Order: sequence, then structure tokens, then C-alpha cells
Amino acid sequence: MAYWLLKSEPKEFSWSDQVRRGAKGEAWSGVRNAQARINLRAMKKGDLGFFYHTGDEKRVVGVVKVIREAYPDPKAPDWTLVDVAAVEPLARPVALAEIRKEPKLAEMALVKNTRLSVQKLTDAEWKVVRQMGGMRE
Repeated sequence: MAYWLLKSEPKEFSWSDQVRRGAKGEAWSGVRNAQARINLRAMKKGDLGFFYHTGDEKRVVGVVKVIREAYPDPKAPDWTLVDVAAVEPLARPVALAEIRKEPKLAEMALVKNTRLSVQKLTDAEWKVVRQMGGMRE
């Protein structure tokens, strides 16, 4: 299993919106960055990701699961979608400022490349952020 971080502007599509989609999930759309597209195409059914609110919030708020692997975006066939469904909220959201202060996360893509909308996480990064968010492994 691989781990990811998926960013969304909460004014456009929030964690609450994701939760409302239920088990049918939602297509992760609007990605128009080549590296993010590569990451979407690498996702496998069952992979987990953090749902990250961008904008004024800048924090990890929940966990999603990939429920459908990469397929062409019907609105822009050169781009890619995956479907994700909400798994659980973090017990406590984890702010970007906290992540930046954690030495174990110094190499995390979120710290080094804050603009990338879909990021790969290491197993260690996944565990540290979950712990910071008050979650069990």
C-alpha cells in the first residue's frame, strides 16, 4: 500500500463535501500539473491519502481511500482522475506550521514543494502525521 496527500481548496471542495459523498466517493479532479498527474496514475485501489485543506487553513483534516484507479478526465482526456472516499477524520487537524516544525518531516514533499497538489508520502511520514493528528497506527 502507498500513501498520498491530496490538496483541496475547502471553498471549492472540503472534507465535509468528501464525507457527504459516502462510499461512492468522488473523482479527484482539477489536477493540471504533470507531476501530480504522474502521482495520480501511480495510485492503486486501496491506497490511503491525507485530505489536506489549502487556502487559509493549510492543514491535514482527514484520511481518504482510493476506490478507483486512474482513468482519463472526460473534460480533459490528457489529464487523469482517481476516485476517493472518506475513511475517517483526523482526531485533531495537523497544520502545515506544525509539520514544518517536525524534524522527522523535513524532507516531506509538503514542506519542500508546497504547491504540488498530489504528493507521495513515505511510510514514516504517514505514521508521524497520523500520530500528530491523534490517530492510532
